[in-house]
Amino acid sequence: MKKQDTWIKPRHRFITWALKPAFGAFVSWRYGIKVEPFAQQGDRQYLVLMNHQTAFDQFFIAMAFRGPVYYLASEDLFSKGWVSTLLRWAVNPIPIKKQTTDPRAVRNCLKVIKEGGTLALAPEGNRTYSGKTEYMNPAIVKMAQKFKLPIALLRIEEGYGVHPRWSDVVRKGKMRAYVSEVIEPEDAAAMGEEALRERIEKGLYVNEGVAGGPFVHKQLAEYLERAYYVCPHCGLSVFESHDDTVECKTCGMTARYLPTREFESVRGDFPFRFTTDWYKYQCDFVNKLDTRALTRQPLFTDTAALSEVIVYKNKNLLRESCTVRLYGDRVTVDEGTGQELVFPFDSTDGFTVLGKNKVNIYFGDKLYQLKGDKRFNGLKYVNLFHRHKNIVKGNEHVEFLGL
Repeated sequence: MKKQDTWIKPRHRFITWALKPAFGAFVSWRYGIKVEPFAQQGDRQYLVLMNHQTAFDQFFIAMAFRGPVYYLASEDLFSKGWVSTLLRWAVNPIPIKKQTTDPRAVRNCLKVIKEGGTLALAPEGNRTYSGKTEYMNPAIVKMAQKFKLPIALLRIEEGYGVHPRWSDVVRKGKMRAYVSEVIEPEDAAAMGEEALRERIEKGLYVNEGVAGGPFVHKQLAEYLERAYYVCPHCGLSVFESHDDTVECKTCGMTARYLPTREFESVRGDFPFRFTTDWYKYQCDFVNKLDTRALTRQPLFTDTAALSEVIVYKNKNLLRESCTVRLYGDRVTVDEGTGQELVFPFDSTDGFTVLGKNKVNIYFGDKLYQLKGDKRFNGLKYVNLFHRHKNIVKGNEHVEFLGL
């Protein structure tokens, strides 16, 4: 009888042990972070839940916990050819498809648990754009109760000040990561789903819409346009940032982003003190739109590369440069060959934004990816898609816009 292959390999523990000092030194230097070791870990397995602020959050978990930790990661990480193969061999993260219910991921998690491993994931599923811990997928609560592991809540603070998602640069500043609470399996089982969700959200909640820092760099505002596309004066608009200022290209309103995470007006009236204020205004603005009336002219036009993602394998570049148009009810991709791909929101399964300038489009059995330039805003595609879906489903008062 053929021996069943295991998820956990002895090499994972050795690789974690060998690389941890170097990675620990690097992230401490790079992010100015103080990671508090989880002294109460013992020999127990855990489900580690974290709020998601930087691209290196998983390394903070590795610094806080002893031994290998098995992370749930989006399918994009597993579509990078040899890089994905190396990651699988070295640490074997668990792939999960965004925007879908993924029973395969749950089965793999149960396999890791059965083999004695510790799991980690970010309930938000995305790094925060605003500086505040955002929407957490309620499915996480059902998973947590199903796994029957102690739940360790790893709280990451000041990460948005040090390295906001929309920025390419890491500011000089201070961060902290620590286990804020452990919820025992019997307590999680005794709670209702709503009570457990509230406890997890409270344990992970961070709001960086306050003065803090300082977080120092010459390019503090560079690429804010990746996150913001609504002007308080013009509505839907396009922004451009340089160094520490960001400007609306429609009306010229300009603001400066300060080392304290605050804004100050430079030209025109900029009414927001923090990015959290601007982000909320933007979401509220989109949630008042009737996307069904915004279908004649494109709301935005971008240029991006188009690829088809072969999930868990690689990406096939279909066109290096395409014209992408976003309407209230669809996205069109003009390949420049006289042909146009159309993604009607009503028949598209989902849009997700990955990293800084990529958008995944889940369309039937196909997965397409748009990759824009450095100033590309992928968030607006996700937000407009979800606003339209909410309206046509009769849920126009639902505020959730995809992140």
